[in-house]
Amino acid sequence: MKRRQMIKIVTALLLLILVNQIPRLFNPRADLTSDKRYTLSEPSKELIARIESPLIIDVLLEGDLPPEFARLQTEVAQFIKQLQEENRMVKVDYVDPLQDSEDREGLIAELQARGLTPANVTMEQKGKVSQEIVFPWAMATYRNRTVRVPLMVNKLGYSTEERINASVQQLEYAFSDAFTKLTVEEKKRIAVIKGNGQLDDIFQADFLTALRDYYNLGIVTLDSVPSDPVGTLSELQQFDLALIAKPTQPFSEEEKFVLDQFIVQGGRSVWLLDGVQMELDSLFNENGRSIALANNLGLDDLLFRYGVRINTDLINDMYCTQIVLASGEGSASQYNPLPWVYHPMVFPGETHPVTENVEALRFQFVSSIDTVASSLRKTVLLHSSPLSRAEGVPKTVSLEILGQQPDPSDYSGGLLPVAVLLEGQVNSAYTNRVKPLDLERHMATGPENALLVVSDGDIIKNQLNQGRPLELGYDKWTNNFYGNKAFLLNAINFMLDDKGLVSLRSREIKIALLDVEKVNDQRSMWLWINLGTPLILLLLFGWGYNSWRNRRFGR
Repeated sequence: MKRRQMIKIVTALLLLILVNQIPRLFNPRADLTSDKRYTLSEPSKELIARIESPLIIDVLLEGDLPPEFARLQTEVAQFIKQLQEENRMVKVDYVDPLQDSEDREGLIAELQARGLTPANVTMEQKGKVSQEIVFPWAMATYRNRTVRVPLMVNKLGYSTEERINASVQQLEYAFSDAFTKLTVEEKKRIAVIKGNGQLDDIFQADFLTALRDYYNLGIVTLDSVPSDPVGTLSELQQFDLALIAKPTQPFSEEEKFVLDQFIVQGGRSVWLLDGVQMELDSLFNENGRSIALANNLGLDDLLFRYGVRINTDLINDMYCTQIVLASGEGSASQYNPLPWVYHPMVFPGETHPVTENVEALRFQFVSSIDTVASSLRKTVLLHSSPLSRAEGVPKTVSLEILGQQPDPSDYSGGLLPVAVLLEGQVNSAYTNRVKPLDLERHMATGPENALLVVSDGDIIKNQLNQGRPLELGYDKWTNNFYGNKAFLLNAINFMLDDKGLVSLRSREIKIALLDVEKVNDQRSMWLWINLGTPLILLLLFGWGYNSWRNRRFGR
C-alpha cells in the first residue's frame, strides 16, 4: 500500500514538473490584443539581435508612484520582458532615484544636469491634493556607452493620463532608438552647408547634437566653388544628405549647379528656407513695427524645376503660438503671453509615417509653398490650419494687432502647404540650359532620391538660456513643447532609409485608463464587492460540501 502511494506521489510530482516546464520549452504565448501590444515588431527584433554582450537597463520608475505612472511602469516591465525573451543578454534593474536621499534637492539638480527632467504630478485622493516628483526615464548601458531613454512623451495640451497613453505608444520606439544609438557601427554622413549666411551653429546645436547619435556630421562651405568647383562637388559627394538651414545670402549659379549635381547623382537634401525676410527681434528693436520683404536667395528656378515654389508671402493663422511681451518696469515687470498670428501652430496629419504621432509644430513667419509639375512625386507633410490666409509682401507687420480678436470670416483658402517631400528620379535643373561650370561627368537624370523643402528656416532654431542652447521645440517663455525636433529627425531618418525607426515611432497602442471620478463615486460598491464576494463563495462552497457529505455518507 505504501509503495503504491509513493508511486502516486512521485508520478504527481513528475507531472507537476512537466506541466511547469512545457511553457519554457514551447513558449505557448499568444498576443490576443487588437493592437499587438505584446508583440515586438521586426525592426525591434533585428536591433535586439545585435546585442552580443550584457545590455543593462536601469529604469528609474520605482517606489511609491502615482497610479498613472504605476501603469506606465507596468507597460515598461512588460516590454522589457519581451526584450529578455528575445535576447538573454538584456538585464534590468528598477531604481528609485530619490530613495533614502539625504540631499533630495541636490540629487534632483544632479539628475536634471544629466538631462533627466522630472515630471511634477498633482495627485488628488479623498479630497487631498499633493505634489509628487517622478523621473520617467531609463538608462541603457552597452559596452561602456550609456544613453538616456525617455519614458514620458510631452504632448502640448495633454493631461497626465493622455500623456501616459502617448508614452506607451512610444515605448518600443524609445528603446529601439536607444539600441540604435548603442549598436550603430557604420554611420551615414550629413553635410551641414555653409557659406550663404546660414543659421549660426549655436542655434542649430540641439538638433545637430541629436543627429550625431545616428549620423556623422561635417561642414561643407560653398565659398570654394568659384576656385575649385570639382573639389567642392567631390567633397560634397562624400556625404549622403545635405542640410541647408536658413540661408540669408543669395546662391550663385555656380553654387546652385554644384548642389544640383549632388542631388541628381543621388544625394538627399533638406532645404529650410525663409520666403520672407522678417524676424521677431526686428519688431522689438523698431518700436513694434517692421516691414516684411521678399527673401531673394536665387533658388527659385532650381526648386521650380524640382517641383516646388516658395511664395513671397506671410501666413496669418488663427491657430497660432504665443509670444511674450513685458509690461511695467523693474520689479513690477509682468510677462504676458499673447497669441501671435504670424507664428502658426501646425498640426501634423496622420497619413504619412514622417508626421504620424508628431505633436504640433511651431513656425515663425512662414510662407506658403506651391507644387508644380515635375518628375518628382510631391507629398505635403505639413500645412497651415483651415483658418489661415496668405498675405503678400512688402507688408508692415506691427505688434499693435496683439490682443485683437481675429474675425474668422476674414480667413479663407487655408490649408496652405509649408513642408513638401519630393521623391523619385531627379532631372537636373540645368538640362537644356547653359551650364555655369564645366564639370566632368555631370548628369541630366539621376537615381531615386528624396528632397524635403520647408518654408521656414526657424523650424530648426533652438532658443538659448544664458548663452547655452535649449532643446529644439521648447519655448522658454511659455514653457511649451513643440514637435519640431521629432518632425525633422523623422524626416531625415525616413529620407536616409532608416524607416524601421520611423515605423516604430508611428506605431499606435492604446491602454485603458481608469476614470478617476467614476472610481471615487463607486469606491464603496467595489470595496464591498471585493470583500464580500470571496466570503459568499466560501460559504456556498462549505454549504455545498456539507450537503454532498450528508447525501453521500448519511443514513
